[in-house]
Amino acid sequence: MLVALKNGVIIIRQDHKLRSHQESQLRFWGFKKSKEGYRAISTEPETILFKLINYFRNQQVCYSLSKDCQKLIDKIKDKKDSFEIIRRRGERYKDGTYQGENLLEFINFLQKAPVRALKDHQIKAATHLYLVQNSANFSVPGSGKTAVILSVYEKLKREGKINTLFVVGPLSCFQPWREEFKMTLGREPKYQILAGGDPNKRKSVYFEEIKKIPELYLTSFQSLVQDYDYVTTFMRRNGVEIFLVIDEAHYIKRVDGNWARTVLGLSKYAKFRCVLTGTPMPRSYTDLFNLFDFLWPDNNLIETRTKIKIKQLEERKKNEEIKNMLKTSIGSLFYRVRKSELGLRAPIFHKPIILQMNQYEKRLYDAIENRIIEVSREDYLRNRNLVKKLRRGRIMRLRQCISYAKLLLTAIEDYKEDLIEDDSDLIKIIQEYDEIEIPAKLEYLLSFIQEMQKKKQKIIIWSNFIKTLKLIVQTLLQNNIYCKLIYGKTPTEQGSISEEETRVKIRREFMDPTSGLDALVANPAACAESISLHKSCHSALYYDLSYNCAQYLQSLDRIHRVGGSETVDTHYYFLQYKDTIDQDIMQNLDDKTKKMNNLIEEDYNIYSLDMVEGSEDEQAFTRLFKDKKP
Repeated sequence: MLVALKNGVIIIRQDHKLRSHQESQLRFWGFKKSKEGYRAISTEPETILFKLINYFRNQQVCYSLSKDCQKLIDKIKDKKDSFEIIRRRGERYKDGTYQGENLLEFINFLQKAPVRALKDHQIKAATHLYLVQNSANFSVPGSGKTAVILSVYEKLKREGKINTLFVVGPLSCFQPWREEFKMTLGREPKYQILAGGDPNKRKSVYFEEIKKIPELYLTSFQSLVQDYDYVTTFMRRNGVEIFLVIDEAHYIKRVDGNWARTVLGLSKYAKFRCVLTGTPMPRSYTDLFNLFDFLWPDNNLIETRTKIKIKQLEERKKNEEIKNMLKTSIGSLFYRVRKSELGLRAPIFHKPIILQMNQYEKRLYDAIENRIIEVSREDYLRNRNLVKKLRRGRIMRLRQCISYAKLLLTAIEDYKEDLIEDDSDLIKIIQEYDEIEIPAKLEYLLSFIQEMQKKKQKIIIWSNFIKTLKLIVQTLLQNNIYCKLIYGKTPTEQGSISEEETRVKIRREFMDPTSGLDALVANPAACAESISLHKSCHSALYYDLSYNCAQYLQSLDRIHRVGGSETVDTHYYFLQYKDTIDQDIMQNLDDKTKKMNNLIEEDYNIYSLDMVEGSEDEQAFTRLFKDKKP
C-alpha cells in the first residue's frame, strides 16, 4: 500500500484489497475509489495523512510513503517538536524553573530599552509572551496589558522578526493603543486606522509599498469582516511580518460568529499572535476554544473530542475535571495577573447616600409600585414567557422612577403594559415634570460637585439612561459647572476626523488638569471598556445602577488602574432613594462583586453571575414583590 501526495491530492495505491470497514473509514475521510486506488482532495492534507497513518498502524495495514509524503510528515513532526519545546518552556517559566539564555536577554532588554519601565507583574507577563511567542494575556482590567504587548513588539521588531503591529478590537481601544505606544516606546507611532467610513476608500491602504507601511494598524471587528479579502492579501504579501493582536478578545468567543470566523481565518498569516481579555470565560468554558484556535491554528490544542467532552462535563457541572483538562492542554500558553498582584491601594466604597424622594417623584414611584402589585395578581393566569416579559418591564419602570420621572414616557421593548393609563393626574405630572420639580438626586449632585470643585477634584458621574445623562448635563451647565457627556451616540473616532466632538477629544480634555472640565457624565455601556481615566480622576458617583454586573465592574476599573492608583485613593459614591429598588440593585451588585473578586484570583473559573439584565430582572421582581399585597 503506497500513500502518495500530488498537488494537494492524497492517493492510496492498492496492492491488496481493503476490508469493508476500512473502506468505509476512507470514505468517511473523503476518499473516493479511482483507477489508481483511492483519492482525496484536501486543503489540509497533513491532518488526513496523520489520521491515515495512525489508522493503518492500528489496523496492521502494511504501507509505505512517497517522498513528498515523507517530507510533509517530517515537516509536521518538526513543527510539533518545536511546539512541544515552546509548551514546556511556558510551563517551566510559570512554575519558576526556566533558566534559558533568552530569558536573561529579554529581561535585560526590558530594563534598558523601553522608555517606560514596566511593573514587576508586567515584566512577568511580557517575558511569558516573548518565550511562548503566541500567548493569551488574561490579566485583570487595569493591569497594563497594552504596555506588555508593546514591549514585546519592540524586541521582536529589533530582532527583525516583525515589522508591524496589527490590532483588532472595539473602537474604544484605538486611542489607548496610540497613547500607550508613545508612553511605552518613546515615539509617536506611524499608524493607520482601518475602521469606519467607506470600505472602498480603505482598499488602497492595504496595497501601499512595503517600505511605507506603518508600525501600527488599528481596525474594528466589524471592519475586519468587511475587509477580509483585502486584509488577507495584505498579510500574505512578501515583506509584511505581522504581530496580530486581538484586544478585548472575549468578543470572538462565539464559535459560530462572523467576527470569530474572520479572525480565525487570518491567524495563519501572522508571524506572532496574542489575545487580550480580562474575562476569558465570561459564561462558559467553551469561550476559550476560539482564543486558542486563533493562537495556534496548526496545533489543534483543544481537540474536537476534548471540546465535546468539556461541553458534556459542563452540563454535568464537573468543573474540576474540566480544569484539569484545560491545564494540560493550554495551561502553559496563557498568563494571568490577578488583582491582588497589582499593588493598588484598596478602593474606598462610601456608604450609599440615602435620600428622600421629592414630592412628585415619590408619588409616581408609589403609584407604579402599587399598580405592579395589583396587576401581578393575574400573572398565574398568563403564559410563562409573557410573565417574564411583564416582570422585566415592571422592574425597568421602577428603575426609571428612581432615575428620572420623564423616562416613564419611554417605550420598553417587548413590554406593552400601561401602569398609569387610568390616572390623568399622574400622566400630567410626568409630562410636565421638568416644570414642577427637580429630582432630589439631582439637587444633591449639584452640591456634591460644587464641593468637589472647591477641592479641585475631577469626577465621573455614571447613569444608565440617556435622558437622565442629558438632564444631568443640562442642569450642571445651567449652574455654571463645565461638564461633557459620553454615551452610546457620541461619535467614535474613525478614519477621518469628524467636526463633532469624539469620545477621544472629550477624554483628552477631561484628562487635562488645566482644562476646567471637572465633570464627565457617562453611561457604562459606552464608556466602561478600554478607557482609562485614573491619572486625573479618582472619584466616581453612581447616579443610578443596573443589574448588569459586568458593566458595573468595568466602570469601577476606569479610575482604579496601574499607573496612578498605587499611591492615590480611589473613591466611589452612590446616590439612592430610601425604600426603593435602589437598595435591591446595590445589594445584588455587592453580592456578585464579592463572588467575582474570589473567582478572578483563579485561572479556570466561569464568571457567569447573571451579569446581564433579563433573568436578573425576574429574580429581582420575585425578591421585591413576593410578600407584597395590594
